[in-house]
Amino acid sequence: MNRRSLVRNAAAAFAAAALAFALPAARAADEAPDAMIKRLSDEVLQIIKTDKLVQSGDVGRIMQVVDSKVMPNVNFVRMTASAVGPAWRQATPEQRKRLQDEFKMLLIRTYSGALSQVADETISMKPLRAAPTDTEVTVRSEIRGRGEPIQLEYRLEKTPGQGAGWKIYNLNVLGVWLVETYRSQFAEEINAKGVDGLIASLSERNRANAAGGASGSNGKKG
Repeated sequence: MNRRSLVRNAAAAFAAAALAFALPAARAADEAPDAMIKRLSDEVLQIIKTDKLVQSGDVGRIMQVVDSKVMPNVNFVRMTASAVGPAWRQATPEQRKRLQDEFKMLLIRTYSGALSQVADETISMKPLRAAPTDTEVTVRSEIRGRGEPIQLEYRLEKTPGQGAGWKIYNLNVLGVWLVETYRSQFAEEINAKGVDGLIASLSERNRANAAGGASGSNGKKG
């Protein structure tokens, strides 16, 4: 299966999973990582099935969901840093902020249209292989619906202090880890044009995606 087919076939699953990071901070510290993923996946699938704006791929509405529910429960700094690779350490604070902003928008715009494909899917969890003292775990799940089941894995870390609990920092769809996939793409840009070149490339991709969406019913709502 080539990369384009993989992205197309996995898009609905990824989109559902990408929104499944919502968790009230007060509950996060007391909830097991696999129980968290199961509950959130069920809740978010229900949201996708009932929210017409999300179903239609409305980027503005999806951004609201992501910013209010998703981002507080994802270590997006770690996710972006891992995708950027060694160049992250040399990046300025402003460059790091731009990288995070553009990377988040890239993910949202890439997969937002796939939400309309979610219909009768349900979530099945695999046994958690972790010790009580582990601070990093992999939670395995499966989306079942039309067609073959889709395997999803989440990498989570346990965070201390205020807002303690499990935070997601990577996602595997059909055997492909999100961060590693983008790291290889980003490395080419960085090697050719540096960090600023990568930021410019991400910005251009986001503008192109927004322009493509403008011809549909959603317009530019990002």
